[in-house]
Amino acid sequence: MPELRHGVERRSVKDIVCEKLALLIATGVLRIGDQLPGERELASAFGVSRETVRGAMQVLLLRGIVDVSHGARSRVASTDVGALQAGIMPVRGIDRYGLEEVHAARLLIEREVVADAAQNMDEATLAALDRSLAEQERAGDDPLRFLIFDREFHSAIYHAADNKLLADMVTDLYAYMMEYRRSAMSLPGAIDASRADHRAIVKALRTGDKDVVVAAFDRHLQRIYRSTKTLLRETKHSRPARAEAAAAQGG
Repeated sequence: MPELRHGVERRSVKDIVCEKLALLIATGVLRIGDQLPGERELASAFGVSRETVRGAMQVLLLRGIVDVSHGARSRVASTDVGALQAGIMPVRGIDRYGLEEVHAARLLIEREVVADAAQNMDEATLAALDRSLAEQERAGDDPLRFLIFDREFHSAIYHAADNKLLADMVTDLYAYMMEYRRSAMSLPGAIDASRADHRAIVKALRTGDKDVVVAAFDRHLQRIYRSTKTLLRETKHSRPARAEAAAAQGG
């Protein structure tokens, strides 16, 4: 996707893909034992060749982050990926803020970013978004695969904006509580709802009307906010029950 070309002068595309995979692990989208998508899927997600993906996987293999068995797909073997930044703050740094704070900030900043991106949208980026939509459909009900394409979908739009600082800031906000987003995407109908939102966003981008684009993103963000709030509340309430059950069992 277009974002991969940003900063290629300083780093190779293989290094960028390697970092993207490491970020998926660091943010909790990928967990130890998870099987990674195949080379074709990852190449499509990141807009690179299969050879580039293969090279990035070799780097992660040498670092002990993934494990490869003969005849099987790679699996996450370690979460020790070192210090990383998704935008302008360390990974999971955004998680120290409350949901209401993050939601308010995301609405404020993302509206500005996507309105800017709407004015800069070109056919190459729209074609990349169309390919992402197709891959999101192929992901079916798999939350892991969907979230990989979801992140690249949002990132491509953010980085079409002129203000790269705001794009980096909203990238941090997007990464809020990603381990909960994975759980939320496992709920019945959640992936279908997000795919519908994404189709509406691309349709809005094709109009070139920034107000239409902002409205499409607002609907998407409000739905994410509601589902994350519900999941956080249910998780908070379930922790005491689990603790009591463990105590009763002597655990």
